[in-house]
Amino acid sequence: MSRNVTVIVDFILLGLSSNPETQIILFFIFLLAYAIILTGNILFIILIITYTTLHTPMYFFLSNLSFLDLCYSTSIVPRMLRDLMSAKKIISYEECATQMYFSLSLGETECILLAVMAYDRYVAVCYPLQYTTIMNKMVCIKIAAGTWICGFFLSISHVALTLNIDLCRNNVINHFLCEVPAILALSCESVVLVEFAILVVGVIILMTPVTIITMSYIKIILCIIKIKSSGGRRKAFSTCGSHMMVVTIFYGSAMAAYMKPRSSSIPETDKVVAIFYEIVPPMLNPIIYTLRNNDVKVLFKKLRNMHYFSDNRGKVFIDVR
Repeated sequence: MSRNVTVIVDFILLGLSSNPETQIILFFIFLLAYAIILTGNILFIILIITYTTLHTPMYFFLSNLSFLDLCYSTSIVPRMLRDLMSAKKIISYEECATQMYFSLSLGETECILLAVMAYDRYVAVCYPLQYTTIMNKMVCIKIAAGTWICGFFLSISHVALTLNIDLCRNNVINHFLCEVPAILALSCESVVLVEFAILVVGVIILMTPVTIITMSYIKIILCIIKIKSSGGRRKAFSTCGSHMMVVTIFYGSAMAAYMKPRSSSIPETDKVVAIFYEIVPPMLNPIIYTLRNNDVKVLFKKLRNMHYFSDNRGKVFIDVR
């Protein structure tokens, strides 16, 4: 017998809350978060592009991370803000599929990019004399391009498997966005094989970078211990510590969402966990890398000490004290 295939035109998102007053509060909270994401990441990118002292492999990857965070949050937050102020949170099938693909692709790209950044720090700390040779401009560009391509290519299997399941006329998504675990929860048939396939891809995307990051930082710590200069140790720990804060928040919450069976899923908890890998990292990244980065601190100090003056002919001079 042929299987009945349900044609769903649109979905209904339940969102974070059904209480109107709570929705208004959440709207302003996430509006502020999105403003911080846009302002922080755009300013950080401009800072890196403007000042040649920041034209290094580390800041090249950081600028990629900031741009990635801008795209990642934009694929989620504007729609969520609109739904928080709407009575009916209806999203078309095509828009749902598009949001799922781009948010997943950008999230997987960030997984790989964070591992690349850990490797970059490993080379910088453990092989400082060969660093500029190993991580030259062309190598960095190729790695960054490969990271973006892999992220957008690997997510195709996730989305294709998810959209191929029978939803049995159920179009109510208990989430604030179209996400793979939330869509799988709508299925009325066994999705064991789909979950297994997604778990395998999840292991590749999540556990492989985590393994690379862990091995890199074990070697980094061993190298830092050997550094005789206390200033050098502080600088190395400061830079690496910033990266580890981002990694812990992002990977921890992402694994909690994607590497567990559907039977153990709790919708309300899943929504909170999703915030920690979709909204919190893009908001914290520019703050963490700015406040905990010695190079940026020195640059800000120079900018603060700049004095502008002009002569009688209107020429502007800069005096750095």
